[in-house]
Amino acid sequence: MSVATRPVDSARARGIADAFRPARPWGNYWDYFYSRSKLGSDPLYPGVCDALRGTSAPLLDLGCGLGLLAHALAADGIALPYRGVDSDDAKIRRAKRAAARVGLDGAAFDTVDLARVIPEHRGSVAILDVLQFIPPDAQARLLDAAVAMLSPGAKLVIRTGLDDGTSRARITRAVDVFSRVLGWMNAAPRYYPDADALRARFEAAGLAYEIEPLYGNTPFNNWRVVAERR
Repeated sequence: MSVATRPVDSARARGIADAFRPARPWGNYWDYFYSRSKLGSDPLYPGVCDALRGTSAPLLDLGCGLGLLAHALAADGIALPYRGVDSDDAKIRRAKRAAARVGLDGAAFDTVDLARVIPEHRGSVAILDVLQFIPPDAQARLLDAAVAMLSPGAKLVIRTGLDDGTSRARITRAVDVFSRVLGWMNAAPRYYPDADALRARFEAAGLAYEIEPLYGNTPFNNWRVVAERR
């Protein structure tokens, strides 16, 4: 399986970000500029789209934020029933508004605290830049639940920093802490997964998996993990 190392091209990033423009010219442009910058600089969404291409199972996006994955999938021609959940109710409200604005009829969004509640689902699962914000016990429960959700032909796609002691790992933690200080994230980083622990969990569950870098030209220690039933 190939891993995309380039971000979304600038024209497509601009087109997706337009869904997050404020209704009035004098409104708040934060989500628009964040989306455009994120899509145009981070290979996250092309990497996830590559992993999900060819699948048809419904997708649960755990910790979906503004729901950018739903927009990226649609822009890439990947039609999957999509449900995004996040603990940040304000982001969910804005995700719903942006999806409705561009007619993402197959996308649904709900507010869910993943440290307390894990939604029921059967199909594919995405956990993108979320695990480090969840306490270790809750993180383990979430991973086990995500594995149990996988149906035949479905995939578990994770993007996460790893606890490997590198300078990239230190930069990732610093930026995650700063995101909490700014208020963009509603939780501080708690625990970064260990690659060997992830491998052991997937092997115990009988899953085939790949763990590969997904940081592109960014300074962060981000990795793409893709797992599926053998």
